[in-house]
Amino acid sequence: MESAQQQGPAGNDDGPAARPAHSGAALELLVHGVGGTTPERMLDDPRTVRITGDDVAAVFRRADDVDAERRPAGNREGPVPEAYVWCNLTSGNGSRALWLLLLPFMVVNLAHWMRPTARGRRRTVRLYGLLVRLTGLSLTVLLVAAACEVALDLTAWQCAGTRACADRHSWLGFLSPGTSDGGWWSAPGRRLALAALVPTALTGLLWFLSRRTWRAYESQQPMAQDPGPEEDGAPTALSRPGFWYGRRLGARLRAAHTAAGLLTVAAAVGSAAARYDRAPGGPAALAVLGVLLEAVLAAAAAAAVWVVCRRGRSERRPDGALDRRLVRRLPLAALLLLGLSVLYAGWERPGWQSSGRLPGDAAFGALTLAQGLLVIVLAGAAHALHRTDPDRRSAMRGLAGPAVAMLACALGGVMSGGVSQRVADWLDGTGASVPGPPVLLTWQASVIPPLLVLLLVMCGWLARRAWRIARVERAAVEREYAGETGDPGRTRRIASVRAMAALTDRGPRILAVTSAATLLLGAGALVGALTTDRTPGEAARGSYAVVHGAAETAQALGSWLIGLGFILFVTWGRRAYKDASARRTIGILWDVGTFWPRAAHPFAPPCYAERAVPDLTWRIATWTRATGGRLVLSGHSQGSVLAAAAAWQLPPSVRARVALLTYGSPLERLYGRWFPAHFGPDALGSLHQEVVCWRNLHRRTDPIGGPVRLPGDRGPDVDRPALRDPLAYGRTGTHPLPAPILGHSDYQADPAFAEERRRLLARLRPEVPAPRHTREPGGGAPP
Repeated sequence: MESAQQQGPAGNDDGPAARPAHSGAALELLVHGVGGTTPERMLDDPRTVRITGDDVAAVFRRADDVDAERRPAGNREGPVPEAYVWCNLTSGNGSRALWLLLLPFMVVNLAHWMRPTARGRRRTVRLYGLLVRLTGLSLTVLLVAAACEVALDLTAWQCAGTRACADRHSWLGFLSPGTSDGGWWSAPGRRLALAALVPTALTGLLWFLSRRTWRAYESQQPMAQDPGPEEDGAPTALSRPGFWYGRRLGARLRAAHTAAGLLTVAAAVGSAAARYDRAPGGPAALAVLGVLLEAVLAAAAAAAVWVVCRRGRSERRPDGALDRRLVRRLPLAALLLLGLSVLYAGWERPGWQSSGRLPGDAAFGALTLAQGLLVIVLAGAAHALHRTDPDRRSAMRGLAGPAVAMLACALGGVMSGGVSQRVADWLDGTGASVPGPPVLLTWQASVIPPLLVLLLVMCGWLARRAWRIARVERAAVEREYAGETGDPGRTRRIASVRAMAALTDRGPRILAVTSAATLLLGAGALVGALTTDRTPGEAARGSYAVVHGAAETAQALGSWLIGLGFILFVTWGRRAYKDASARRTIGILWDVGTFWPRAAHPFAPPCYAERAVPDLTWRIATWTRATGGRLVLSGHSQGSVLAAAAAWQLPPSVRARVALLTYGSPLERLYGRWFPAHFGPDALGSLHQEVVCWRNLHRRTDPIGGPVRLPGDRGPDVDRPALRDPLAYGRTGTHPLPAPILGHSDYQADPAFAEERRRLLARLRPEVPAPRHTREPGGGAPP
């Protein structure tokens, strides 16, 4: 790639604005999909030049096309291609590997955007957002509580307080009363105070990452436009001027979650000392201080919850105001209370010794119960919204958001329990010296094997379903390639690829079963832990041999599976940190999961669309204003979602010069079903009305892309009939070698791509846009 040029395509300081208006130029702005690619591959040229942008996201052209607008229009065939490359937003440097730790936060943030379409139910919509934000807050507390469990309970309280365990780990010698002969740090409160550095550092790391990405992503100014009248019944919120500018809400949520994390550490440090002081014979003065400290901590926690509940997103206009006092003072107050808790716990208390566990069972049990209740109430709100405006295509009849929130809670529980189990096994592999992690975490690990059995059953159901679809597709392949078929193996391969691609539409059923089973098994684990206060194997002792054996097996297998998953998780993250290709693979997950702004959790991976959508709108608006030319916004896969979001953000005068070409697009198949409030039929129908023309290409072998399926007679205007894949069944004069099954890739290789692009450009006149929604005689596609 050649050196960057920031002076615009013409290479002068004035950029595109220096060119004569109404040049009649044509531009194709290509936007790649998941996984990313290179500008050389997108433009099919080894020599490319960066027109505008930076090392994170930029627009490229072929070196020979830099000054294409200055040349006579007849010197080239077709539009000038430009490539918008945004893959570094999700898979850039090695620090992206740390985003694996944020997976539960990303998942719960998705639940916020999965709410059903609502008409006139503003209060229910606000309740839905509030419940998801509270669920996200509980996940932050859960993560920090897990760090407290590892550092404070297992390490400082149990292992350092037990001579046999401390002898096996010499680095804990100065914390052990026996090994250090009663050294200063061996007091239980001081051990807890020192260990509190670990969860405090984790909270600080989350705050730092969130603040740094907040400055890079949420602070990107969108294009200024008139907000227009406030409309509850707008087809989609993505057209609002402030949708891609969540700076204020992100700052408020970051302050509240940071404060909640620090207060969790403070409560973990101070509660053990307060419990000792309240015991008979404890120091009276310290007991009073402990009560006061706990009351202040409760008040500060209520303030953090109030901040989360107080304000949601403001999308009608870009909200540049910041609640600076709140953003600064709330975390500082929590940090001050943490310091007071550390000072209180470290005070001299003769005769205080550590024994048993810290009160972790109650804390984790309360978190689990709160999360379950939040998910149940969230499901009620989602059902009420869905009944207001039913959409037969929406996933799980509007309950996708609560189901995803349930999985986020399950991921958080598995990750926290997995770390605790592994650290406990490492500190005391025999299990004879220290009590180990809270009983509830062991119960949660024990429900993993039956959940995996259920998943295996569903995989078997999917395999059977794919086999049945493949049988039907064989006949369809023979009809589509009439006169060419004759190779049974080739027919089976094409039919199998189509059948596997069709399984994407079964995703809602899989999620529904998994989420319901997770909720029931989690409730059973909570009841078992609270009623027995023993591990599953111990609780089943004395019952039937089959029951006891099943409980022991589930407990051992669950612990082993959590350990294996934890090792794979760390290995994958380490590999992603060092290997760019592995990091790009992880980036595919973020491409799908981080399209949405951080509306429910500030510690989720940042929303790349808050940078990409303004990039696209600015480029489109400035180029069309400077040249008066025609522009085809061409998006593949996830790039088609970015293209649609950018088209919604364009001013009407700019949209009059823009056509939309999507291929391999998940706009309806995934986004329309899972995010109906923003990509439902009404939203996509409004997009069709607002752009001059729109065509969508798809294949039956594509597991991601699909038709837009606009209702009524608008569908054929957008969707071209499914493209043939492969292009040729056997060897032909045009394809002397076997044609590959392309699936989700290489849509440009199909002649239909260039044909549809030519038709779109023909409808975009250099001066006046062509009439919309016209058809050829016979109901065909527009010319």
